[in-house]
Amino acid sequence: MSSDNPRDGDFELVTLRNGARAVRHLGHGEVMHPSVGPWKEALRLYVEQPRLAERLGQPGPPLVVLDVGLGAATNAVAALTCARELGAGRQRALELISLEVDLAPLRLALADPQGFPFLQPFREAAEALMRDGSWSEEGLHWRLLLGDAVPHLEGALPPADLVYFDPFSPASNPDMWTEAVLARVRARCQEAGEGARLLTYSAATPTRVTLLLAGFYVGAGVSTGTKGETTVAATRLEALEAPLGSRWLERWRRSSSRAPHGAPLTPEVESRLLAHPQWRSR
Repeated sequence: MSSDNPRDGDFELVTLRNGARAVRHLGHGEVMHPSVGPWKEALRLYVEQPRLAERLGQPGPPLVVLDVGLGAATNAVAALTCARELGAGRQRALELISLEVDLAPLRLALADPQGFPFLQPFREAAEALMRDGSWSEEGLHWRLLLGDAVPHLEGALPPADLVYFDPFSPASNPDMWTEAVLARVRARCQEAGEGARLLTYSAATPTRVTLLLAGFYVGAGVSTGTKGETTVAATRLEALEAPLGSRWLERWRRSSSRAPHGAPLTPEVESRLLAHPQWRSR
C-alpha cells in the first residue's frame, strides 16, 4: 500500500496491491474491504448473494435494508445501483437505513472519484445524506442514523428484510459484535413472509456462536477473494442455503475459540448453544 495518502480524522485512503482504492483506519490499521476491493466485495456479498435484484423484481411492500456500518457507502451504493438499474423491472421500493458513527470514510471516498468511481452516480445522494440525513428519488429512500448504533437499534425502525452487518472486525471494534448488540439487530428483523437475512464478511467461530446465541440461524456464506467463506444468518432455517450442521458443531467442540465475542464460555452459554433449534433436525 502506498504512503502519503489523503486523510480525514482517523482515516486515510490507501491503494491495495490489486490497484483498488480503499479506506484504512489510522488507529488500528484495518482496511475496509481489503481482499478484492470494495466494489467487488459489496456486489458479491450484499447484492448477488441475497439475490437483491430478484427480490426487488417481485411486487410487495418496500424492501428494507439495515446497513450497519455505512463506512464509505460501498455496500449501500451497491444496493442502490442494483435497484436503479432495474428501471421499470423494479416492482417494489428499496428503503435503506444506514448506521454510522463517523462520516470521514465517505468524505474521503467522494473526494477520490477515480478511486471510487462507483460512488459517482450517487454523489448527490451521499452529499444529501450527510447534509440532511436522508435522500430519496422515485422508489429509492436512503436514511442515515448517525452516532452510536445501540440507541438507534433500540428505537423505532421498520422491520429489516436484509441486514448488511459490516462494522470493523471484532478485534478492532469489539463492542459491535457482542450478543447484546446482535440480539438488538435480531429484534429489528422482519418476521413476516420469508423473514430476514443478515450478511457479514466474518466467518470466525466466535462470530457464528454469537449470532446463534442472539437468536439467528446461521450458515456459510459465499467466498470473497482471500476469504474462503463468509457468514449468512437468518430468522428462519429454511432461508439458509448452507446451514451449519453437525460437522460445524463437532469442530466447535474441538475449537480453541468456542466462546462468543466479548464473553466467556460458561456452562450456561454452552447449554444455550447446544439447545439451539438449528441442531434439532440435522
